[in-house]
Amino acid sequence: MQKRKLGNNGLEVSALGLGCMGMSFSYGPPKDRQEMIALLRAAVERGITFFDTAEIYGPFINEELVGEALAPIRDQVVIATKFGFNTEFDPRVPKEGVSMLNSRPENIRKVAEASLKRLKTDVIDLFYQHRVDPDVPIEDVAGTVKDLIREGKVKHFGLSEPGVQTIRRAHAVQTVTAVQSEYSLWTRTPEKEVIPTLEELGIGLVPYSPLGKGFLAGKFDENATFKSDDFRSTLPRFTPEALKANRALVDLLGAIAEKKKATPAQIALAWLLAQKSWIVPIPGTTKLHRLDENIGAVSVELTADDLRDIDTAASNISVQGARYPEKLEKMTGI
Repeated sequence: MQKRKLGNNGLEVSALGLGCMGMSFSYGPPKDRQEMIALLRAAVERGITFFDTAEIYGPFINEELVGEALAPIRDQVVIATKFGFNTEFDPRVPKEGVSMLNSRPENIRKVAEASLKRLKTDVIDLFYQHRVDPDVPIEDVAGTVKDLIREGKVKHFGLSEPGVQTIRRAHAVQTVTAVQSEYSLWTRTPEKEVIPTLEELGIGLVPYSPLGKGFLAGKFDENATFKSDDFRSTLPRFTPEALKANRALVDLLGAIAEKKKATPAQIALAWLLAQKSWIVPIPGTTKLHRLDENIGAVSVELTADDLRDIDTAASNISVQGARYPEKLEKMTGI
């Protein structure tokens, strides 16, 4: 497995990471614990060293799963987790008058201590603010993480779904090692402002949902149905109309995949890897064969002509449907 560096502080990880959320949260009931432990360890055997979790995934059970699976090989891996949600209720079900976010300094410290225990470790490699909290100055957030780094409880500071002004203000207080944003061929918003800012400041990018929550892998058409405990059932981009309209993107990936003797998912990931040398996608999966398929993307070479052809074809496709319901959409890019 190739390695890449996130940021300028020496954080080296595998070129592809593993998003662990779906093992416990958002995509139906939690998967079998022993099977997921085996999958996490299989990922390490295959060269993946970068694992992404968060206290809110479950809540809490995903960190416990990752902690148990990786404890015997802790020195071989980099674990990223996150703070900043109000864990007293399900963030997928907004409640009127109740803040979904909590990045107050005392809560960041509380989360850090609890995450360390659940992850069975004495240091968090990368600690992201999960969403920007408009009620807490980002300088206070960055300052609190700076203190945790000084105390040896955290190694690196990250931000998830921030806007460029937030990135700059945070970075001025404590070096930001990585920014996590949704980025893929059907969500290209970071290209406008975020990616140029990260390049300027020397910050790595960790694209989550690099396969469009499964869509870019060709798993769904307009007849797909999602149960109420599947987060996609609430997303505008997963309505039958949007799925049908956006199918053109999957067809484009399929055509290139055929030429390259690859799969649509591998082309989608290879496209991301080709954008910048400091981009590390974190596709999630609960299946070993999908893990192997995703890892295969690292070996897919896209030429300058291939990338130009993809960009030209993609520019003629207008993606339908918002990423999130309005209340969740408002929490991104601030």
